[in-house]
Amino acid sequence: MPNQNQFTNSTTAPSVQETMEDIWRTTCRTWQNCNASTVQSFLSQCQEQNIDPQFCMSWVEKHRDKIPNWSTVSDVTLKWVNQHTSTGSPILKPEQNIH
Repeated sequence: MPNQNQFTNSTTAPSVQETMEDIWRTTCRTWQNCNASTVQSFLSQCQEQNIDPQFCMSWVEKHRDKIPNWSTVSDVTLKWVNQHTSTGSPILKPEQNIH
């Protein structure tokens, strides 16, 4: 009898990436529909699913050229990430110096 894989008919769980993209599809639907509110909802739902919001925000940022008003969306969501993650330390802009 040939060696058969006992898991051939098993269902595999979706990857973190797939789960994140499913959440994005239900919250934002399209890149053009992304705004500060929809992206915050996306990040919140990712966090509820135990997906690191910083990982999710990094993925969103890769598509920033498709998101209207990216500057505002970025600023608002960065504040959200800083408030809702354990590393929550603000990122200093180059013009900000602490002496």
